[in-house]
Amino acid sequence: MRDPYLQAMGIEQWVRREPHLHQSDVAEEKHDVPVKVLPAVAESSAEAVTPIPVMELSPTQSRQSHNVDGLDWSGLESRVSECRICDLHATRTHTVFGMGDRNADWMIIGEAPGADEDKQGEPFVGRAGELLTAMLQAMKLRREQVYITNILKCRPPQNRDPSQDEIRCCQPYLHRQIELLRPKVILAVGRIAAQSLLERDETMKAMRGQRFEYADTGIPVVVTYHPAYLLRSPTEKRKSWQDLQFALRRFAEQGGRS
Repeated sequence: MRDPYLQAMGIEQWVRREPHLHQSDVAEEKHDVPVKVLPAVAESSAEAVTPIPVMELSPTQSRQSHNVDGLDWSGLESRVSECRICDLHATRTHTVFGMGDRNADWMIIGEAPGADEDKQGEPFVGRAGELLTAMLQAMKLRREQVYITNILKCRPPQNRDPSQDEIRCCQPYLHRQIELLRPKVILAVGRIAAQSLLERDETMKAMRGQRFEYADTGIPVVVTYHPAYLLRSPTEKRKSWQDLQFALRRFAEQGGRS
């Protein structure tokens, strides 16, 4: 049953009102309503600010600029750990390469490491990581069954948005990770991750629920909210659950089994 996992995500369960209603409630009696109704929350600046520009380098050009073609997982991770290409190396504690099953069918791609990730060298830890784990559990997946990484491998100071140059510098590493993994589905969490991965400039609202593919690989990309955004805007969790269900359908289309 998925109810415990939806509860872990903080999604209120739906129940039907008692049949004895006041006249003012008649308009609602045909609809299920949540036990607790929270006020609507608009998309925060983290999801609704001006989109980042489209990348200028193709995946092939980007890989060639870093010479990552042919690197295996260990070689690529070593290259990332030694990277000094952009200024973020000067302020990082650890690079955050990624973690999980390197033969996984699912790849989760976020924006950039935060403070906790920078300290531990692992992606999606802390409260956002706990919520991501709950989201995966709602899909009947464990963290060990997926591969998790970010667009950026180093933390931007004060968790600011990545710059276009920083994204471009890290692009070859991500492209090679996708090339090595060959997942059945990519879940892009957050606006910046989605725009960077897909090289598009639409808003989250426009990208959610759309059928995208990564480059020319045929790998489906599903866009959803970042767990950190959902922690700030819990009323959006139901939309995120819709995205996860869409991702499961895309997975099934690729021959995957839930």
